Amino acid sequence: MIAAIPNIIGWLAISFARESSFLYMGRLLEGFGVGIISYTVPVYIAEIAPQNLRGALGSVNQLSVTIGIMLAYLLGLFVPWRILAVLGILPCSILITGLFFIPESPRWLAKMGMTEDFEASLQVLRGFDTDISIEVNEIKRSVASSSRRTTIRFSELKQRRYYFPLTVGIGLLILQQLSGINGVVFYSSTIFESAGITSSDVATLGLGALQVIATGVTTWLADKAGRRALLIISSVGMTVSILIVAVSFFVKGFVSDDSSLYSILDIFSVIGVVAMVVTFSLGMGPIPWVIMSEILPINIKGLAGSVATLANWLTVWLITMTANLLLNWSGGGTFAIYTLVSAFTVAFVSIWVPETKGKTLEEIQRSLR
Repeated sequence: MIAAIPNIIGWLAISFARESSFLYMGRLLEGFGVGIISYTVPVYIAEIAPQNLRGALGSVNQLSVTIGIMLAYLLGLFVPWRILAVLGILPCSILITGLFFIPESPRWLAKMGMTEDFEASLQVLRGFDTDISIEVNEIKRSVASSSRRTTIRFSELKQRRYYFPLTVGIGLLILQQLSGINGVVFYSSTIFESAGITSSDVATLGLGALQVIATGVTTWLADKAGRRALLIISSVGMTVSILIVAVSFFVKGFVSDDSSLYSILDIFSVIGVVAMVVTFSLGMGPIPWVIMSEILPINIKGLAGSVATLANWLTVWLITMTANLLLNWSGGGTFAIYTLVSAFTVAFVSIWVPETKGKTLEEIQRSLR
């Protein structure tokens, strides 16, 4: 609810801006609000969801993000940017109103010692006809064993139960962005134009629609195929896709612009970009947020999750700021760098990332000790 307020003020500042300083202020406020929401939403979903639906519901968060991106592309074709900024206030207003009608996280209430509120919240979430006694006892045991002290010493981070989930959570969220996905999405119109596609804005809208479809498939598969399998499939697919783009750009440097081979390479580069976005949406887009919200211990979840989210958004900023510079330097070189990162992600997931499908949050914590 707090995060929605700077978002509303930020959109108003952008919409009624008379000079660039208002645009900067609006973007800064939007970044502040979105930064809070991007962490608290997946954590809240993980803490309220039944174990057999946690992956699907967690993936719905990213699905909503991709739908928002697609709507921005679509409305941007017809609506002036000032009106588009005003429309951004609508979901923020719905968020504030809607939050009055949903319960607080039962696990957070249990951690705060609000036993009656904790059980009442869990009962509302599970349904009044559901027996919640087993889940209540499991959450109580987990909270009792992890909250003897409200803070931990820095030296305790050497314990596997702390350093391992921190490494996995932060690693996944950094690698998610180092693959260059935001650079590709933000500059997709430029990439399509360089490939000779005249209606680049329409092509970008199509790319957004494919993101929505692929993320929707992930929502369905997350609790069936498992998180780890989807991450491996996604990162392997991204590696191959980006490699196709890199090779296409490199070879184009040795081919004349008017040759048929040059046109074929343009087609391959577009296919590679589209395949990269689709395979990213199948795993590396939604799943890192799901896993991060699942594996962090409850007594460091606030601090550790904030650090992981900060690392993610700093990487977003780095990629966004450098993507255009790198593409101007060398299209092939840029995508070659992204290919290496995606290949490393395959190894990272295979070695480090545990499977969390079908386990309660408390069972996940016990397995990490």
